[in-house]
Amino acid sequence: MADSAPAVRLVSTEAPDLPTSTWTNGIRIGNELVLSGMTAYPAARDAALDTYGQTLVVLGKIKSLVEAAGGSINNICRLVVYVTDIADKEAVGRARREFFASVGAFPCSTLVEVSKLVFPELTVEIDGFARLDFDLGALGA
Repeated sequence: MADSAPAVRLVSTEAPDLPTSTWTNGIRIGNELVLSGMTAYPAARDAALDTYGQTLVVLGKIKSLVEAAGGSINNICRLVVYVTDIADKEAVGRARREFFASVGAFPCSTLVEVSKLVFPELTVEIDGFARLDFDLGALGA
């Protein structure tokens, strides 16, 4: 059997694993970070948030998980964005431009429309992949 990289659960107060979860929000395997789909729950349940606002909340959760592993948003290399209405792609794009403005580059990304998310008030879910030995900013704008 080949040597395996140690796996570590990522823990963040901004994106806690729920006690009833049957998944882990983030796992570090060597320099790789695998991040589960994040939503704006419970923020979107506590206050009405449009897709732009939900996207910023979700990106903040992703950032907190990457930081829990000792990284930064510069280490994010791929995002998959799920929206319940493809017309919201502009709102998602605006939030992404603001979120990654300091980096000067954008990660690889896929955006798809889905019929529903886990709660009806949710309009966006994002999962991601990051590498601690990768610098997105080195790509330039």
